Amino acid sequence: MAETTRDIKRRIRGISNTRQITKAMELVSSAKLKRARERLEKSRPYYNTVLSNIQDILATTGNMKHPLLDSREVKTSLYIIVSADRGLAGGYNAGVIRLAEGKIKEENKDAKIITVGTKARDYFKKRDYDVIGEFVGIVEEPTFSDARKIGNMALDLYKDKVVDEIKIVYTKFLGTISQEPGILTLLPSGEVHKESEKRKTVTEFEPSTEEVLDFLIPKYIQSTIYGALIESSSSEQAARRVAMEAATDNAEEMIDELNISYNRARQAAITMEITEIVSGADALK
Repeated sequence: MAETTRDIKRRIRGISNTRQITKAMELVSSAKLKRARERLEKSRPYYNTVLSNIQDILATTGNMKHPLLDSREVKTSLYIIVSADRGLAGGYNAGVIRLAEGKIKEENKDAKIITVGTKARDYFKKRDYDVIGEFVGIVEEPTFSDARKIGNMALDLYKDKVVDEIKIVYTKFLGTISQEPGILTLLPSGEVHKESEKRKTVTEFEPSTEEVLDFLIPKYIQSTIYGALIESSSSEQAARRVAMEAATDNAEEMIDELNISYNRARQAAITMEITEIVSGADALK
């Protein structure tokens, strides 16, 4: 019985150590989540301004044609898949990977993949998907330069007609306890035409409308990718915070149950010792 109490105490110490780790990770994720949400709030106005400018141009020029906006037959799709570099974030990585793979199989077309984060990279490489680009170490604190690199790689593939459409798969940040994987088509984008027909403005562009669009459309792609990276960063930290909070709560419940078991085992050991003493005393009479 003494061995049993030692085993229980050893388990309590082990779980207590784990609880300290999960609690620390929860606090770290909370701090990172706060910074990520601040970046998200600052990036949205930039994206909306760029999109609005493109819509204004299309409204004043009668929805002019542009190589980066024209639709064409889709034979090969490019997927930019945003995951995390680390685990311990609940179903965050599994959700976005499952959505991307399901869409690729559903469309049953040639697919090329740019992965962001080690989890997506390892998953799709292991299954022999055509991973033509990978970015790691940027997902927790992404910068606009990271989005520019990803966007330029995707645009070059689109301009060279290696791919016929560009999609980004990321996790939308809906709240601290709510994140939703989603897919957004970057090119050809219907978003830039959505409001253009409603706008009636007269604007002159220098040096030309085409050159202004040549500048704005890549900025639109880059800012959209940056927004998706920030959304994913916020979602990852929120998912990890919730997962670590749940792990901490489970550890505390296990410790409470083990403490009860320890007290019972200790009481049983004491009772057994008293019984042996009494029995020995009776035997001496």
